[in-house]
Amino acid sequence: MRLTIDLPSELEQRLTQEAQRRGLAVDAFAVQLLDKELPPRDRGMELVTLLQTWLDVADPEEQQETGEYLIRALDEDRLSDRKLFPPELKGVSW
Repeated sequence: MRLTIDLPSELEQRLTQEAQRRGLAVDAFAVQLLDKELPPRDRGMELVTLLQTWLDVADPEEQQETGEYLIRALDEDRLSDRKLFPPELKGVSW
């Protein structure tokens, strides 16, 4: 795709200087900047892939231990004596 942009002279100068400093053509450097700053093409798919890798390599026993630790930590670090995860509701509401 060809794109023509009218840049203010100061911005054009900064872009040119930085491209030269990096040893790149101005257009190649501008493409790098755009690619870096724009959101990924399919961020949702990227996250699904990441989560799936966690599931694929996960150790169920380690996950269980981590979950139990997290529940204990959340229940202990409260201003109230009321637990977020009361044992009598395990399997019912959590």
